Amino acid sequence: MAQNVPTVVEYAVNRLADLGIDRAFGVPGDYAFPFDDALEKCDRLEWVACANELNAAYAADGYSRVYGASILSTTYGVGELSALNGVMGAKSQRLPVFFLVGSPSTQIQRQGLVTHHTLGDGVYNNFQSISAAACCVSANLTPDNVVEEMERVIRDALRFSEPAYIIVPMDYAVMPINGAPIKGLPLASVKRAKSDPVSLVAAINFVMGKVNTAKSIVALSSNLIASYGLTKQFNDFLNKSNIAFAATPMGKGVVSESHPNYLGIYSGVTSTPKDLKSVVESSDLVFDIGGLIPEDINTGNWTNNLNPEKTIVLGDHYVKLGGTIFTGVALEDVLMGITQCIKPVTKLATNEKLSLFPMTGNPSDPTSSANFYPRLQKMLRSGDVLVAETGTCMLYMSPMLLPEGVGFQTQALWGSIGWATPATEGVCMANKNGRTIVVTGDGSHQLTANEIGTMGRYGIKPIIFVLNNALYGVEIVVSEVGWKYDDLAKWNYAQIPAAMGCSNWFCAKVSTVAELDTAIEKANSFDGASYIEVMIPASESQPVPKQLQDHVYKANIPA
Repeated sequence: MAQNVPTVVEYAVNRLADLGIDRAFGVPGDYAFPFDDALEKCDRLEWVACANELNAAYAADGYSRVYGASILSTTYGVGELSALNGVMGAKSQRLPVFFLVGSPSTQIQRQGLVTHHTLGDGVYNNFQSISAAACCVSANLTPDNVVEEMERVIRDALRFSEPAYIIVPMDYAVMPINGAPIKGLPLASVKRAKSDPVSLVAAINFVMGKVNTAKSIVALSSNLIASYGLTKQFNDFLNKSNIAFAATPMGKGVVSESHPNYLGIYSGVTSTPKDLKSVVESSDLVFDIGGLIPEDINTGNWTNNLNPEKTIVLGDHYVKLGGTIFTGVALEDVLMGITQCIKPVTKLATNEKLSLFPMTGNPSDPTSSANFYPRLQKMLRSGDVLVAETGTCMLYMSPMLLPEGVGFQTQALWGSIGWATPATEGVCMANKNGRTIVVTGDGSHQLTANEIGTMGRYGIKPIIFVLNNALYGVEIVVSEVGWKYDDLAKWNYAQIPAAMGCSNWFCAKVSTVAELDTAIEKANSFDGASYIEVMIPASESQPVPKQLQDHVYKANIPA
């Protein structure tokens, strides 16, 4: 056998590197050693050894949000199951994460030997269905099928914009491939989905018929635009049509909020500005780009009221209005086709204009949400990506007006607390254009703070704000005050980076407005990572009215 024939894992890893992915996140493990070795030997990839598998999955999620795809690697059983919460979150966000898992050799499996990382029953496929359920496509690689299977896996992961599960036994992993290697294209050059030509023409003609008879049109942008890499195409659509647009909380930051056609955040009664709800819902035609997810937070606790007979959904592979649906049409093709046909329309506007949060607080005042978030908004600059943890900080940041070129990432739908800290690691490694700034609550941070050590190891430079109120504050907001399970262990957060070996980090604990201003000024000019603990009064966390809690959770007996 010629020496230049790649092994199964070498081929799989290099085929993914063809997409332009330059990091692989994971935790090494014995059954995954062939994958680990191949990832480390690949000169186009840097292996990022995370603190645990869940953190690695969150980091891969963050990287995929910025670059468009990512790689995650774990060992069999204990490793892959530990990562699954993060992989499921990536699926909910529609992110292609290539999930690589090494399993026991076929020699062990065929003899039914009992080995570690199993249930002791000699069964070796009982985890695959669980992991595959977190993904849109799965493959068991062998020397004979690896070339064809990698093409199928990559195609489907990009076509559906969801994770892919790839598993290979240790002995097959190091065998040479049977077949001619394929050299792939960078992600930006890959055609992710193709349309049926007849259906595409019919769908575009149908849409244009509705456009030409509508007197008022508005568009809603979703995170699917970014997941499919269609931000430029959506901007072209806006610029050609002059259509005003709003974002939902899940789609915030997909398009620059300094765009002259940007109206604000549409989320039912919690829309910003307040009259945006009526502007959107009273329009003759609403373009729902990607499909608005009718989740509670995304819709102002289900207070949205879009007329399905006036809402054209441009989905990933379909176009729908009322009872009319066109399938087999790719979002990119539909968006570009409409852009070619459409003429400028009269732009809608709201009565209340969007503005920056007003600056509040005297130097001696204690830090609070009221004086923190305006200062956070003021420090943002083009190229920054702002990451918001699940919890009350996400609620404060959703209506924040972002400056030109500032991105925004959150995990509103899956809502797994602890996501933001390791996701920031992945965002930071993929974001080549500016800074990565994260705001997390102390309760969320305690779940995954060990990833700070990984950040220090790999020399990335995020700006981290940890809001310390010593509580699971959001739990009180949607429940009641007084339960001991909402209290947190008392950590000295500002000392964490040093304890984890992070050198050249600026760390501070601030409790007054003057200290906060000084810390932000330092972080803005500091050539290194910054970690700022901001004291927030526990008294800010107060329950919402019982009537609203009942509306959200629907656990009460109806009247």
